[in-house]
Amino acid sequence: MNNTRTKVMSKEMVNQALKDSFIKLNPAFMMRNPVMFVVEAGTLVVLLMTLFPSYFGTEGSTGFNLTVFVILLFTLLFANFAEALAEGRGKAQADSLKQSKKEMTAHKVMEGGGVQSVPSTDLRKGDIVVVTQGEMIPGDGEVIAGLASVDESAITGESAPVIKEAGGDFSSVTGGTRVVSDTIKIRITSDPGESFIDRMISLVEGASRQKTPNEIALNTLLIVLTLIFLIVVVTLAPIAKYLGIELSVPVLISLLVCLIPTTIGGLLSAIGIAGMDRVTQFNVLAMSGKAVEAAGDINTMILDKTGTITFGNRMASQLIPARGETLASVAQWAAVSSLLDETPEGRSVLELLKKEGLEVDESMTAGAEFIEFKAETRMSGMDLKDGRKVRKGAVDAVKAWVLSQGGSIPPDLTPNSDAIATEGGTPLAVAVDHRIYGLIYLKDTVKPGMKERFEQLRRMGIKTIMCTGDNPLTAATIAREAGVDDFIAESKPEDKIAVIRKEQAEGKLVAMTGDGTNDAPALAQADVGLAMNSGTTAAKEAANMVDLDSDPSKIIEVVAIGKQLLMTRGALTTFSVANDVAKYFAIIPAMFAAAIPSMNVLNVMGLGSPMSAILSALIFNAIIIPLLIPLAMKGVAYKPMSSSKLLQRNVLVYGLGGVIVPFIGIKLIDMIVHLWI
Repeated sequence: MNNTRTKVMSKEMVNQALKDSFIKLNPAFMMRNPVMFVVEAGTLVVLLMTLFPSYFGTEGSTGFNLTVFVILLFTLLFANFAEALAEGRGKAQADSLKQSKKEMTAHKVMEGGGVQSVPSTDLRKGDIVVVTQGEMIPGDGEVIAGLASVDESAITGESAPVIKEAGGDFSSVTGGTRVVSDTIKIRITSDPGESFIDRMISLVEGASRQKTPNEIALNTLLIVLTLIFLIVVVTLAPIAKYLGIELSVPVLISLLVCLIPTTIGGLLSAIGIAGMDRVTQFNVLAMSGKAVEAAGDINTMILDKTGTITFGNRMASQLIPARGETLASVAQWAAVSSLLDETPEGRSVLELLKKEGLEVDESMTAGAEFIEFKAETRMSGMDLKDGRKVRKGAVDAVKAWVLSQGGSIPPDLTPNSDAIATEGGTPLAVAVDHRIYGLIYLKDTVKPGMKERFEQLRRMGIKTIMCTGDNPLTAATIAREAGVDDFIAESKPEDKIAVIRKEQAEGKLVAMTGDGTNDAPALAQADVGLAMNSGTTAAKEAANMVDLDSDPSKIIEVVAIGKQLLMTRGALTTFSVANDVAKYFAIIPAMFAAAIPSMNVLNVMGLGSPMSAILSALIFNAIIIPLLIPLAMKGVAYKPMSSSKLLQRNVLVYGLGGVIVPFIGIKLIDMIVHLWI
């Protein structure tokens, strides 16, 4: 999906949106938007008065009534077009997703142990299937046996295949992806219609889009404003009659339509749909619009160090001999301990030796037994054929192992390892039996631009906390280099939950990323939990967002999108309400100037005639909706700043602009309309 971004507008989308604009005139659709439903009711009344002038006694104003009807009709169509266009973008994305969701044959493992071919639609949660090289994965699940390379480009847009294996944090697979090599056994974790692709299709099509709390609150405000202006306009007729002014029903309807918040009423649904669409286009599956909005209100962000703040590819950059040892001896035993080590760290040791021109005697490992790294021992190494044991690992773990062998610790080992940690690196000790030969300096690099991004978050009023399993010295150095506000060293899963609860107890909203089963409780506790698609099913089910690209740092962009959604809605609401000031100065003087000449003082725009003033305000009210559609779709340009500064900027740009633009627009339209009348 990364490489097929949906354009704001295409010819096909526009044509379909135009058709949907007329279909949505159905009152059953319009009732979902009370503001525009009031406009439709007024349009119907004006239409009846135009078609049956003798019945309503409006024979002399048929032309005016027809003009008002046409303008009101276009107001409705423009509002429907905005919503239909936003939905069209989602449908276009859904169509591309449906192409990857094809019915396929699955090889289901039966209770007796045999394998039977069944349609993928017959699979249920808990079923076990076998998928071999070249086959499509028939449904969402977890790898329970085997290891394979999986092509996820149909979902993520990334061409490079990823490794999926049983156990660990990379066992989750998505239906519709393809196994490139080897064979894996998968336990299905979703029933038909409940897979990631199904949920994503439903969300982008708008079928599952629920109104968010902020949207409901704003909708309630718009309804209240509409009722207030409806009461005002209804009571205005008898007051005007008492003053000897006869106000026709079309004029009163024109006044009502111009004064109620039709602009934001027509664009509100489109803004919400477009906000969800922007998150989806970013390859993030949001479980609800509420999660997107919550991201816009985040106060605290919890971030893992490895893979988020740093690249996570700790590479050997230097060998440091212990006192009394030589560089050649450290290099020799570091090589022996790494020859069969397939981890990135192990391979980087051999690459460093090659780069430094240090020779490696591979014959020493003949017949040796490789000791894999384990979380309990925090060491790996080799048991040689001659009985010697070579170990490489965390300094404190190797020290304890050497002491258990009856050895001693070099006096410069601790100062040297502390120096590496202070520089933000990770020290690994290399030992043979009871003797420590030196240290390997592993360097993890902070991603470029992270400091600037954290500074942006700081200007937005968001506190950043880095969680890492590193020792306090390394954690402090990385935190300082990256520019985070705080850090938790040697953190465990329960530490993340504790800090989230602490921040929430202070009334703050918290976001965090994670991919492992041990992250699931914290993801569930956070207000915005972004799980990696490469992570475990438990993590994805606990979170309210899933990043299909599995990029932990994307949480920063998600927050920006959430803030942009809230800003767009707030900006256009401010602009819409501010519009009423200019419309007031256009219509009210026109309605009363004939009977009350002193009302002409309010005609600050110098509009040509009462009739042209009403029509000009009505036309402007209609055309401003399509003019704002691109802004509603794309969103207001977001710049990191505090809430108070954002409010000032909104009031200045969209509040003041919402007053000035209609004055100019209505005046220009009036110059044309007055000539026509």
